[in-house]
Amino acid sequence: MSAKILDGKAVSQRIKTELKAEVEKLKQTGIKPALAVVIVGDDPASKIYVRNKKLACEFCGIKSLEFALPAETTQKELLALIERLNNDNTISGILCQLPLPEGLDEEAVINAISPAKDVDAFHPSNVGKIMIGNFDFLPCTPAGVMELIAESGIDVSGKKCVVVGRSNIVGKPMSMLLLHKNGTVTICHSRTKDLAKECREADILVAAVGVPELIRGDCVKEGAVVIDVGMNRLENKKLVGDVAFSEAAEKAAAITPVPGGVGPMTIAMLMKNTVKAAVLNSTGKN
Repeated sequence: MSAKILDGKAVSQRIKTELKAEVEKLKQTGIKPALAVVIVGDDPASKIYVRNKKLACEFCGIKSLEFALPAETTQKELLALIERLNNDNTISGILCQLPLPEGLDEEAVINAISPAKDVDAFHPSNVGKIMIGNFDFLPCTPAGVMELIAESGIDVSGKKCVVVGRSNIVGKPMSMLLLHKNGTVTICHSRTKDLAKECREADILVAAVGVPELIRGDCVKEGAVVIDVGMNRLENKKLVGDVAFSEAAEKAAAITPVPGGVGPMTIAMLMKNTVKAAVLNSTGKN
């Protein structure tokens, strides 16, 4: 079976083009979406992510503000900056690039961002809203996965969905979003007994653990939809996902590539959240 490739680049480009038109209309009504990105230290991967977010903002017509702080920034200084951004009415969304350097409390930083400007949807208030299905913002990666699934005409309802990974950023919210679409969801993790067996039962398999090519071809059910959230750089600099792509593609009906699958969707969803925050904050609904 030759699997259909779920092209995140193409879908994200369409979403950003639609957002660009929306932003132009909003600006005519006085609403100017703006995203503040805070980056602490010199993590190379973080710098690449921030650059990509900046380019997406430019394309969509969203104002982009970058606050690059040295690695020795204190918790107090970082929280003071976030408070300033919370109180700045010209800023729609705030994103603090993770991971933070050692010695900084990520949880305290996430909690300090106003839920109304939390375009990553990491704040406990926004996480709780996702739980009950009454949300303003969705975490960008799981939201991007759901867009890709929908774009491919795949109906989640009644399907057996297996999510490998239980992080607060991807695994847990991913499970909730599939559940909201009436999927029957199993969450697997490092303590799961017989991971391969669980994966083989999945109609929709989402891998989000950060282990290079953990999911081999013999873990994939014939005709399954395979979503690879992983982004791992091997010693030879090659970028691979959590799924052994060529093996899985022989059995899957549809699969995301790495790169070019979920990654571009994550940034498109961040743009979507930023525009939504601009609208909600301007109408006082947040």
